[in-house]
Amino acid sequence: MKKAEDSQLNYNEEAVTCVKNEMIPDEYVTKLASFFKSVSEENRVRMIFALSKREMCVNDIAAALGISQSLVSHQLKLLKLEGQVKSRREGKNVYYSLDDQHVVDIFEEALKHIMHRMEEGNKS
Repeated sequence: MKKAEDSQLNYNEEAVTCVKNEMIPDEYVTKLASFFKSVSEENRVRMIFALSKREMCVNDIAAALGISQSLVSHQLKLLKLEGQVKSRREGKNVYYSLDDQHVVDIFEEALKHIMHRMEEGNKS
């Protein structure tokens, strides 16, 4: 253990050096935080789940989730700006889908974690 010169904390120099050497770049930290912020609203979570099942237009999403078309449009705009969803036009309709499999994978892993934690909580 080494004592930090600028504080009274003792720390493991090897652990600190390892983390410092392997720390992800600040730009990745910023983008990762932005990603999690973009999926931190309940309606957006529901929308991501819906879009993980199939491509949908605004009207479909609004009807499936029981929310207004304007709310859906607003939330989709935010998700699109963050790169979580993409769109394609077919006639008068714009159809939305998740940007790629990574979004689905992250969502599913997070959901598995939540379900696991909830199951463990029920055992106590």
